[in-house]
Amino acid sequence: MEITQLLIRLLITFVFAYLFGLDRQKSNKSVGFGTFIFVSVGSCALTLATISLQPENFLPVFGAIVTGIGFLGAGALIRNTDKIFGFTTAASLWVFAILGLIIGAGQYVIGITLYVLVWSVIIFDKQLEKKGLGSYKRKIIINMHGIVNTKEVEKSLANGIRKYHLLSKEIDKKNNKGCLIYLIEGTKKELNKKLNRIYSKEWCDSIKIE
Repeated sequence: MEITQLLIRLLITFVFAYLFGLDRQKSNKSVGFGTFIFVSVGSCALTLATISLQPENFLPVFGAIVTGIGFLGAGALIRNTDKIFGFTTAASLWVFAILGLIIGAGQYVIGITLYVLVWSVIIFDKQLEKKGLGSYKRKIIINMHGIVNTKEVEKSLANGIRKYHLLSKEIDKKNNKGCLIYLIEGTKKELNKKLNRIYSKEWCDSIKIE
């Protein structure tokens, strides 16, 4: 295989993964553009290397990539006491591993079609979120000054937020600070309204949404 073809396939994969990953980064997802680039370009490079070294028997690497990326996808999942979240992110990683594999094999039409379909799903999902349709889950980190009872925080979360679950609690008595991490569920409008209410509290230093 000519070096020009190798570079073109790697570049196409890089650009596709970069644009999608950057959007995920801006949306405060747990997996950003760096991970998507590494997964996609790595799959593409491995496919190119296999085709170059063993052009008559490169199919086994396809199965190895698809299976192996499942372990990375599992790391993107968030677990609480009774539910697991993050399946869309995990599935996206799996799809982009396949995208790198497909582009690496030179199947441009299939690869571009797959990429367009992925973006159509993401854009449609954002439109639903703007209209307040569906339920969206976010992990929020609340940094506080003073030792605040979790019941006071949860009182601010109630009456609008559909579900919330305390993931962790950290108290620093020496510096008189605290940190609470919640997994909350609700529409975008509901989440913004409640987070603004919490941020207006005297005991709230900052809020980070992931």
